[in-house]
Amino acid sequence: MATLFGTSFTRKEILSHVGDLSQVAGIRLMRLSEGKEADLRVADFRTGSGLRFQVNLDRGMDISMAEYRGVPLAWRSPVGDVHPAYFEPEGLGWLRSFPGGLMTGCGLTQVGAPSEDEGQRLGLHGRLSHTPATDIQTNTRWEGDDCLFRLEGAVREFTMFGENLLLERAVEATLGRSSLLLRDRVRNEADRTTPLMLLYHINVGWPILAEGSRLVMHSRTTEPRDRRAEAGLSEATRFSRPIPRFSEQVYYHDLVPDGNGRVSVALVNGELRLGLYLSYSLDELPRFTEWKMLGEGTYVLGMEPANCRVGGRAAERAAGTLQHLEPGEERHFSLEIGILDGPDEIERFQQEHALR
Repeated sequence: MATLFGTSFTRKEILSHVGDLSQVAGIRLMRLSEGKEADLRVADFRTGSGLRFQVNLDRGMDISMAEYRGVPLAWRSPVGDVHPAYFEPEGLGWLRSFPGGLMTGCGLTQVGAPSEDEGQRLGLHGRLSHTPATDIQTNTRWEGDDCLFRLEGAVREFTMFGENLLLERAVEATLGRSSLLLRDRVRNEADRTTPLMLLYHINVGWPILAEGSRLVMHSRTTEPRDRRAEAGLSEATRFSRPIPRFSEQVYYHDLVPDGNGRVSVALVNGELRLGLYLSYSLDELPRFTEWKMLGEGTYVLGMEPANCRVGGRAAERAAGTLQHLEPGEERHFSLEIGILDGPDEIERFQQEHALR
C-alpha cells in the first residue's frame, strides 16, 4: 500500500480519488528551452511523498534538480543544466559545464584529476556526464497495491580502436516513498580489456548542508588527500557556515559494511530535522570520497561512492587498483538515495550506522 498525505491507501482507493495518477505522482518527459540548457531532454519524477527530481537524459541520465516538500536537496551551480554540445573535455574544462545537481556521473574510463595514461590525455572526471542517453523508456506498473515508476536508457562510451563500454541505467521510484534507486549495468562490447572507473558525485547543498550539519557513517579510518585536507581532519564530518575563499578539502573514508555487505552514509541537519542518505554494496563501490567545499556560493558537500579514488586513471594504474572489464564482461551497480524525515528517522540512522 502507498502512504499519501499521512494515510495508507490501496490501489483501488487511490484511483477512486483521482482522474489520473499524474494528479499525485508519475514521470513526465520535458524539454528545456533557455540559454545553454536549450533542447535538453528531462524526465521529471514525482513520488507523491513530496520527493521530486529530474533526470537529465542528455547528460548521462544524471539527476539534476531535486527537492523534498519544497526543500531543495542539491547544490546547483550558476551554469545550469548545460547541453553536452558545450562540453570541453580537456583538462579542467568539465568544470565549465558542471551543473551540480543531486547526482553527476563520472566515468566510464576516467575519474578524477586530469592525467596522461599510456599516451592518452584524460580530462577531469571523464565523458559520462556529457553523453546523451538513447533507447529511453518509461513505465508505470502496479504490483498489487504498490506502484513503481521506472525510467530506462543507455549511454555508450566509444572510440575507434579503443573502448566500447555500454551503460544501461534504470531509475526507479515507488509511489508514496521518499527514495530513488539507480540500477546500472556496464558491459564491455570491445574486443580488448578496458579500464572501468565509475563515481557517483552526490552534491548536497543548503539547507540540509548548514552550520551544525553532520556526516554520519561507520568508518574505520579517514585519510586526507593532501595537506590542506589534513589541516581540517578533526572537523572532516562537521560543517560551518559558508566561508569566503574556502579551498576544497577531500577525504577518503574506509567504510564498514553491515551484515549484508552494504554501507550507508547520510548528511543530517538536526535543526532542520532532515537528512539525505546513500545506501549501496561495498563490493560494487569499495571507495568513498568526501568532497568538502564550503565556499560562498560554492557551498556543497560531495558524497561520492566509487570503484576508484579521484587521483585520475594514471594514479590508479600506478597504485595497482585500476579496475578493468574483459571483452564481453559486465558489472552491476546499484545506489539508493533517500530522505530521513524527522528526529526519529535521523536517530535510528545514527544508531545503526554511526561509528561504534
